[in-house]
Amino acid sequence: MNKFNIYAFADEASPVLKDQIIAMKRNNLQGIEIRNTEGVNVSDLTVEQAKKIRSELDAAGLVVGSLGSPLGKIDIEKDDFAEHLEKFKRSLEIAHILGTKKIRLFSFYMPQDKDPAIFKNEVIDRLGQFTLAAKGSGIVLCHENEKGIYGDIAERCLEIFKALPELKCVFDPANFVQSGQETLSAWEMLCPYVHYMHIKDAELDGNVVPAGKGAGNLEKIISNYVANGGTDFTLEPHLTVFSGLAGLEREGERSNVGNFVYASPDEAFDVACNSLKDILAKL
Repeated sequence: MNKFNIYAFADEASPVLKDQIIAMKRNNLQGIEIRNTEGVNVSDLTVEQAKKIRSELDAAGLVVGSLGSPLGKIDIEKDDFAEHLEKFKRSLEIAHILGTKKIRLFSFYMPQDKDPAIFKNEVIDRLGQFTLAAKGSGIVLCHENEKGIYGDIAERCLEIFKALPELKCVFDPANFVQSGQETLSAWEMLCPYVHYMHIKDAELDGNVVPAGKGAGNLEKIISNYVANGGTDFTLEPHLTVFSGLAGLEREGERSNVGNFVYASPDEAFDVACNSLKDILAKL
């Protein structure tokens, strides 16, 4: 297991950094993909807050694997991109303070009544502005497939990576399942671009389940990823309703959780950790 780097969205165990650290240490994880802590989203952290978080993680022997930012999770027609770009530039500084070389981002929410193809050039242009702003920073920008954004299916993700070679892929099997995308074909298409994986699985009805229990073909995909030299995973359990879940999704959409019942967020978090470790132990 030592050859793998396993991180987690530890805000799913607790909203409090002290308890997030306890959950990560209990499960022998390398660190965190930081998203929310102490009621603050990573994209809104001040320099002082980021330094304090870094100090506490350093003391615990944990690292920040990536900024689990919401950058790119704005409506492509209605929201202010110039303001969003400034937030992105501030996030580059926060990434440096936290000691990570990766930022997770998205390719903008699409109007539900319009063909996403209409917005292809605008999406590429905006993501290109992100990559330009990050040039020379040493930060790798990693696009995650997400429900409702331009890159929610593999074909459109591929368009992005071909147009912007600087961008890398965060491959999330559950999000593809929830977008109606068969995951093995998505993997074949995108595996050359994958920088790391989000570990989340889902049934065909969209319900999120432990890794390997759903329709995401996680065992086959993880095996292929590791065979190709992949080492980095981030657990994103979504196995129970946790503080901040509603803020991660577009208004009116909610992840389906609850097919597996847990006594606490800590229990759900531990199940997610063990499910991935069980898969890795077979490799």
